[in-house]
Amino acid sequence: MLDLDWYKGKRVFVTGHTGFKGSWMCRVLQKAGAEVTGYALNPPTEPALFDLASLSEGMHDVRGDIRDLESLQSAFRAANPEIVIHMAAQPIVRESYRAPRETYETNVMGTVNLLECVRLSDSVRSVVNVTTDKVYLNREWPWGYREDEMLDGFDPYSNSKSCSELVTHSYVNSFFQGKDAPMVSTARAGNVIGGGDFASDRIIPDCVRAVTRGETIHIRNPYSTRPYQHVLEPVCAYLMIAQRQAEEKEKAGWYNVGPDDASCVTTGELVNRFVHAWGEGARWETAAEANAPHEANFLKLDCSKIRSVFGWKPVWDIDQAVRMTVAWTKAWVDGQMVISEMDREIEAYLQEK
Repeated sequence: MLDLDWYKGKRVFVTGHTGFKGSWMCRVLQKAGAEVTGYALNPPTEPALFDLASLSEGMHDVRGDIRDLESLQSAFRAANPEIVIHMAAQPIVRESYRAPRETYETNVMGTVNLLECVRLSDSVRSVVNVTTDKVYLNREWPWGYREDEMLDGFDPYSNSKSCSELVTHSYVNSFFQGKDAPMVSTARAGNVIGGGDFASDRIIPDCVRAVTRGETIHIRNPYSTRPYQHVLEPVCAYLMIAQRQAEEKEKAGWYNVGPDDASCVTTGELVNRFVHAWGEGARWETAAEANAPHEANFLKLDCSKIRSVFGWKPVWDIDQAVRMTVAWTKAWVDGQMVISEMDREIEAYLQEK
């Protein structure tokens, strides 16, 4: 399992640190005492968790485009990292239909650029490339996908992440095989929820925007099924993989990171839980879109590999994940210090692990 004390004093390079998951990653590493350098564009939303929590005050905050190799190399050399967590991405399915070229440039060539920095570095011991559960060829079958299933995402976002996986596999086979080579893994996580996600075209942010305005929540497809988990589940899993493969090289590989089957629910069931946790007369209705871009109806992961190799298992079920998301959001709405709520949730999560 994860030993956060291991990260004390470690030099950690995080791409995509200004995003939702990146912000939670940075805060966990700050609390662990790591020396964190982040490389990313400005926060992708307004408001943004990274700014609300003033996370730049406890790390080296470098702004740059993952597609800009020269800029990335400069930041990478200055950080001289031991651990690399690659999270920079264009992460929205519907946005990838609007901007496919930019999605591929960011998610594929961004990975190439990051791995080039690793290849030319003498300091890196461990790398985790964060991809997605959507990398698989989705056959809409009722059982979970395993790590050896075919990679062939449908939409430009999912497919670009499949390509990112293949790029990583090639770099491992071609360049990271020597005795002193860094250990490299990819982690394929399911849908995450949690406080501070303000992205467009995501179900929980859409819920938050509606209830804070006193409006009815509109759901495009209440019958699509996804594996939902709190953001701290994959964040801590990524850190566990990075730590353990640095200690035991045979642990490096490709891992699904998802919840138990009970937390693999339809969008409508998720929204019902959110409405119940929020209270205050919150309500929702179906609002299907004509000619909406394709999105898979059913997707589930088989996470037996990460359980077997690391003894990992989820800590919070979907109800607890929703409660924590609502608690953070209400703290933000009430004008409280959101970093304090982040810390409370991180400490509660780690105590239960």
